[in-house]
Amino acid sequence: MYKDKQLYVAHSADGPIHIIGNMANRHGLIAGATGTGKTVTLQVLAETFSQAGVPCFMADMKGDLSGISQTGGLSKFIEKRCAEWGMDTTTLQFEGCPVRLYDVYGKQGHPMRTTVEKMGAMLLARLMELNETQTGILTLTFRIAKDEQLPLIDMKDLRLMLDYVAKNAAKYSTTYGNISAASVGAIQRALLTLSEQGGDLFFGEPAFDIYDLLQTEGGRGVMNILAADELMLRPKLYSTFLMWLLTEIYDIMPEVGDMELPKMIFFFDEAHMLFKDTSKALTDKIEQIVRLIRSKGVGVYFISQSPSDLPESILGQCGNRVQHALRAFTPKDQAAVKAAAKTFRPNPAFETEREILELGTGEALVSFLDEEGAPAMVQRAKILFPLSQIGAITDEQRAQIIQNSRICGKYEDVKERESAFEIIAKQREEAEKQAAEAKEKAEKEKEKARLEKEKEKEEAKKKKKSGKSKSVLTTVLGTAVTYFAKTIATQLARNLTKKKK
Repeated sequence: MYKDKQLYVAHSADGPIHIIGNMANRHGLIAGATGTGKTVTLQVLAETFSQAGVPCFMADMKGDLSGISQTGGLSKFIEKRCAEWGMDTTTLQFEGCPVRLYDVYGKQGHPMRTTVEKMGAMLLARLMELNETQTGILTLTFRIAKDEQLPLIDMKDLRLMLDYVAKNAAKYSTTYGNISAASVGAIQRALLTLSEQGGDLFFGEPAFDIYDLLQTEGGRGVMNILAADELMLRPKLYSTFLMWLLTEIYDIMPEVGDMELPKMIFFFDEAHMLFKDTSKALTDKIEQIVRLIRSKGVGVYFISQSPSDLPESILGQCGNRVQHALRAFTPKDQAAVKAAAKTFRPNPAFETEREILELGTGEALVSFLDEEGAPAMVQRAKILFPLSQIGAITDEQRAQIIQNSRICGKYEDVKERESAFEIIAKQREEAEKQAAEAKEKAEKEKEKARLEKEKEKEEAKKKKKSGKSKSVLTTVLGTAVTYFAKTIATQLARNLTKKKK
């Protein structure tokens, strides 16, 4: 419940416990074992922010959070809590929140997609579990694409771009560094695996507009719910997608300084997935974004089983804490309980470590920031009940919400524009055409040369034959003349001899 710039979310023996509006963007943590009430706590926080006009984003792991769109109702549990807290049930205003439903796969909500180049090489390398060398090759591929103005929109762009870089490795190695064909091949195989997992549905246009998450309706913040039941089957894709979304929010939103209320709250469920097998470079980037994004009016609330799931550098930035019960069956569990207890400002009225083990469902240890930004003393409290429906909605209700959404139709149809795939394909087609023309020209020149050579040979042959014939004729004529001359000379000699007689 929201009143007087305070968000009422829990009740202790000393009375209501609030998150102060201008401290809500100092980030938070909701922790606890499975079944201790984390999802209901998230729902209470989200609908309270909605009442205050603050939009939220959250991933819905099992479909339960979709119930925030529907009006709740009075129950024996709520009547008991109201009696315990001195609240009049007749004053309760049960109502749902304005909701927009999203789904990376486009089945249970509006599609959410981005372009390959917006995702960036670092996050994409994490998604494909590339090693350091392969990540370097992917990074320089992105750089070459940018330098040569080859837009990387979807996965077919990246596949062809990698092939293009590999085939022109000699050309790029001097400027960008060595390009290993083996590394390129490994990246191509990782892309194929990602495609088979449905990752190609995430890349394309129209790319998601972050400002669609920052909407209000009727003065209430819109609850942006991502269907994550199928996405959760691929933890890397889930956590990388949410990290991209948070990075995009950070990159796009302007600095706003201190505000009475945040501009947006981002709930990061199953937060441990974000930091599992994550490189130091990416972890440093996450830490930087979490540290700086609050200056843009955005609060990030991590949800996980134990505070130890988060790096200390991240945990130290979560000023608003809700700790549900933890179990201590193993030495590792016991160490986690001790670590969780140490993150709170102690309360002399009880032992924090023991309380964590004894909390019932819906109960929590709570510590929010005070007016000065310092952590308040930890208190044992019961989380407020939601005024919206607890539990999943029907398929018919989901379809109606999607159809009535203001952005219905904006992202449903994939749009194609000229990008790296088309440009490179066109360049290759032109190169092949030029090569074919050059080959044809060369063949024609070769044929022409062959014909000319044959002609020269024929002429030489004719000339030789003609010369030989002329020589024979001359010889024959010469022989004939000589014969006739001799014959005439003989005849003349005979005639002279006769006369003398």
